Order: sequence, then structure tokens, then C-alpha cells
Amino acid sequence: MDGRNFNVGEMAHVIASRPSGPRGGGTGGSDEYENLVLLCPTCHRTVDKAPTGTYSVEMLHQWKRNHEKSVRTTGATLQFQSAAELKNYVARLLHENKALWSSLGPKSSVAQNDPGSNMHEVWALRKLDTIVPNNLKIINAVEANIALLNALATESFFQFKIHAKAFEQHQHKRLDTYPFFPEDFEKAMLS
Repeated sequence: MDGRNFNVGEMAHVIASRPSGPRGGGTGGSDEYENLVLLCPTCHRTVDKAPTGTYSVEMLHQWKRNHEKSVRTTGATLQFQSAAELKNYVARLLHENKALWSSLGPKSSVAQNDPGSNMHEVWALRKLDTIVPNNLKIINAVEANIALLNALATESFFQFKIHAKAFEQHQHKRLDTYPFFPEDFEKAMLS
């Protein structure tokens, strides 16, 4: 809308959920994280419509591992000259996460006004394709520049890291509970 690029992802099965589907077999693949990969709509269609054997289970798992590795290391080599520069970088990512939470999350007006809508599916995708990667960028950037932070900001960062890791795990396999976002970290990064 404003001329910026954005990613659109679709959750795809590595092993089809139906035995007769792409790379299917036996009883079909599960809906668990290990059997899911996020693809753009064009690649999803291309992979699933290709002749049998073109895109193997092993190839799709390797794509997923490679992408996860690149996401996990994003920001790890960033070097900032001041705490203000680091905080500015982190604040932009936190603002994006908060905008998604406010617009699509379980307490958003969309979710509250129409609990039966399918917007939870969009929220599920945004958590995986934006919020989790943003959290990893924040962790990597802060760890690479932690000497720039004072003791209070450092302590709140460690609380954020605990939250972010548990939040990510919750996306892959539902946890009964996990630590909520520490508001002290947001205050520390926006000060």
C-alpha cells in the first residue's frame, strides 16, 4: 500500500497430510512443526504441482534448516557505536511486533469483535514469519552489543530473551504457559 515490499507466507506440508498428496505416503504427514515449512504462494504451488520426485522431503527439510539458520544469525554481526543506535534498531522491531499484536493478536479488536473469524490464521502466520524472526534479530543484535547497555537494560534484556525463546517454542509446540513480554524491556529500549 505504501510502496514497501512485504512477505506473504503459506504454511505447507513437507509430507502431505493426505497419503495421496505431494510427497504423501502411509497415513500422511502431521500438522506438527517438524512437517511444516513456510513458502510463498508461488513456491507452494510450484512445489506441490511439480512431478513426483522433483522436490523431495529431504530437499524441503534442507531448505527449512538453511532458512532457520539464516534467521537465527541475523543481526549477530551488527555493531553499533552507541546505546542510542542499538535502542533505535531494537525499538523499530518492537514497534512492528506490537503493531501486529495490537492488530491481529488474541486481544485485538478483530479477535474481540468476531471470535469466530479466521483472522487467527493470519495471526499464526505473522507470529512465525515476523514476530519470531524479529525477536531473534533483537536477541542477536543486543548480544553483539551488550556492552553498550547499562545494568538495568541488560537485566530486562535477559527477561526478554527468556520470553522470546519460550514464545518461539510455544509456536512450535503449545506450552501450558510461558513468560509474557517484559514491559521493562520495552521501556529500556524506548528511553
